[in-house]
Amino acid sequence: MTTIIDETDRRILRQLQIDTTASLDTLAERVSLSRNACWRRIKRLEEAGVIRERVAHLDAALLGLGLSVLVMIRVGTHDQTWLNKFQAAVASMPEIQGAHRMTGDLDYVLRVRVADVADYDRFYKALIARVQMADISASFVMENIKDTTALPI
Repeated sequence: MTTIIDETDRRILRQLQIDTTASLDTLAERVSLSRNACWRRIKRLEEAGVIRERVAHLDAALLGLGLSVLVMIRVGTHDQTWLNKFQAAVASMPEIQGAHRMTGDLDYVLRVRVADVADYDRFYKALIARVQMADISASFVMENIKDTTALPI
């Protein structure tokens, strides 16, 4: 089922991506709607699943999680048992911020956030103890040039 999003919805969504803490009155004013019309549209977008959640973006470095790592994985088997174990490991390891099944040479890429190289080593050992992989390698992010969750709507 496709949700129809019009330009007013897009204006609301762009504003929410900038600041989800803005009051309903402020948001309505920014998108040129009445408070009630704005609220109804937000509720419709939430019910349709377009707005999945409202979150705070935290400063990882200030929280002692200054190392971002991209983990590239190749697997030896692609059966359902392996996949179930992998999905369970991914779901239970809070260091994993994103997990993506890929086309091409890699099978999976993980986005991982840890304190430092020693913390990554701890994470790596915990992951390989839970799931058998043919090959795993990592690249440490040296600089975030752009890092956003905002969609281009």
